[in-house]
This record gives sequence, C-alpha cells and structure tokens, in this order.
Amino acid sequence: MILSQALSRIAPSSTAAMSDRAFALREAGRDIISLSVGEPDFATPAHVIASAKAALDAGDTKYTAVAGTAALRKAAALHYARDLGIAVPPDRIIVSAGGKQAIFHALVATLDPGDAVLIPAPWWVSYPEIVRFAGANVVPLETSPAGGYRITPDQLEAAITPKVRWLLLNSPGNPTGAVYSAAQLQALGAVLARHPHVLILSDDIYAPLRYLPGRHATIAAECPDLADRVLTVSGLSKSHAMTGFRIGLAAGPEWLVKAMGKLQSHSMGSPSTPSQAAAVAALEGPQDFLADWCAVMRRRRDMVVSAVNAIPGLSAPVPDGAFYCMVDAAPHMARFGDDQALCLHLLDAGVAVVPASAFGGRDGFRISFAAADTILEEALRRIAGAVA
Repeated sequence: MILSQALSRIAPSSTAAMSDRAFALREAGRDIISLSVGEPDFATPAHVIASAKAALDAGDTKYTAVAGTAALRKAAALHYARDLGIAVPPDRIIVSAGGKQAIFHALVATLDPGDAVLIPAPWWVSYPEIVRFAGANVVPLETSPAGGYRITPDQLEAAITPKVRWLLLNSPGNPTGAVYSAAQLQALGAVLARHPHVLILSDDIYAPLRYLPGRHATIAAECPDLADRVLTVSGLSKSHAMTGFRIGLAAGPEWLVKAMGKLQSHSMGSPSTPSQAAAVAALEGPQDFLADWCAVMRRRRDMVVSAVNAIPGLSAPVPDGAFYCMVDAAPHMARFGDDQALCLHLLDAGVAVVPASAFGGRDGFRISFAAADTILEEALRRIAGAVA
C-alpha cells in the first residue's frame, strides 16, 4: 500500500466517523440516537425542490462554467449584500460542491510547507486537517467559555509572525456557537491592518442561525479596508436544509477566486447543475421561514442547555448561534480517562456525540441539537443515565 505524504498528515473526520459508527450500529439493530452530525432536521423548502425538479425536466443536466452559472453567482451577490452586508460583484464569487470544498481550495491554493495558519480552538474538525494536507502548520488560538469562545486582539497580535498566512474565523462557530460582534471584529481588524501579509477566511455558513439581537456581523463588512484579503464563505446547507445539494459559495479578491477556480477546474469541474438551479430559488425566493426555523433552534438550545446543566458533573454555556452545544465533562475524566472513552460509553447507552478532543478541545463532547424535541429529550435522558 502506497499513500502520499500529504494524505498521511491528516486524520479522518471525527464527526463523520462517529456518524458512520452510529449508522453501522443502527443497521445491526441497535437503537442509536445520533447527535453527532451537523445537519438540520427540517425539510428542504418546497419551492427549492420544485426548482430542482424543473431544471431536470428542462434538461439542465450538462456542465456549467467551473465557477458556477451566471444566474447563481448573481443570486449569490444578492445574498452577500442582503444577508452579510458585503457588496461583491458576481465575478468575484465562486460556487463549489459545499462550503468545505471552497475552504479546501482556498487553503491548498495559497499554502506552502512552512506557512502557518491561526485557528481559534475549539475548531471545526476539517480546518486543521486541510491546513496539514497543504503542508502548513496549525497554530491554535485557545479560547474558553468564560471568553465566549472568542479570541482577543492581544491574543491575535501575539500569535502573528512572518510565517502566518491565514487567520480562520467562524461566526457563528462550530462547535461552540461563538458569535463575534461588530465591535469585536473591528478590534481584530485593527490588528490585522498592521499585518498585510495575513489573509482572513471568514466562514459564515451559520449566519442565519444566531440568537442575539441585531444583525449578523462579518469582517469583510465591518473592516472594508481588509476586503482585498478576506474570503467570505457561505452556503445553503445549514440555513436552507440543503446539505445533500452540495452547494457552497465563496466571495473574495479576484486573484484568490481565480486561483480557486483554477484548482476547482481539475478537482471537480463545475458544481451540480440541478443543485445550482435549486440554490438560485433558495437565495432569490422567500426568506421569512428562516426566522421561524431560528426560533425552533433557540427553543431546542435552551432545553438542551438546561437539561445538560441539571446532570451532575456536566455543564454547558449557552451558545449564541449555530446548533451545537459544547459540554464540559471534566469532573468525569478521572473515571473515564478521556473524552473519547466517555463518548464510547455514551454510544453504548444509545447516544452518538463527538468528543471535544476532535475539535481541539478536551474533557467533553459536542451535542448537535438539530433534532426533534422528543429525540433530544430521550437522548438527554440516556446521557443522564449513562453518567449517573
């Protein structure tokens, strides 16, 4: 067996691995509740499904331009302006097979061995693995519940060296639900303005799912002087329940979008044509249902956090966005040894969650509350029984 050095530098996705294990146990007849996957349980809006069907019926099943159809990039420009406050022309937007692929292309197209990437921890599992695949070094920026899982300007300033190529920001964040305010982003932007060699990747995929008053803030909008080195990643998987459509969006400087397109032309060509038609309908169609979905997620969040904090030895802060809850289980570590062992114990009890160590954290686990109330209630009952 001969594998590349690049592949040997990365590990499989821990979230996917736990989900796969849950699927396997279900197929073997076990009653498993999976709270490990980041996928909303809502049905894809009917008008989006209808648009995909219409595209198929019209024979829109051929290749499109590598960067996506003109119609979708125009709709994406509307989305960036309306929802994120960023004025960007369609030719500075690229459509990919999910936001993950956009991030992969951006990092692989710009990183060389020896480069460094700053990533707030806990982090989404794929960020460090993509950086390592490119041969660059991960520099964790540790955060804590006390600080809202957000990095500070002083922390950022201290971490920047000539080798730093990127800062990755995710707001609302996976796995913590952390949200940066406009003022906090402006403070970080003031630091970054002094270091023009640092690019910024802003992952805003969870922007519609925030539970604080006011508008969503993103660094390209709050710090326009940095816009020529910010890549803003968005998409429809989380907001419009379109995970299987595999459509991601990225907007940034022309040179970077062209570089990503160059790589994409060889890695996957153009995104799915019917999926692109569905994405146009999602972005240009009604958006009022998003507030209702967000209200449902907020109610689930409150229920989960309350239930977790009622379990002896477990605690969880209230996330400000996304649909994840980070649970601290440090008091149980003397008993289990580490959070992976604890998560296997919970899996034996019929609940699949992801250990905090998979996200660069420790001594806990992540719960996805993107599930029906009755499912969440039963899962938390099992978790309480398993740690009792």
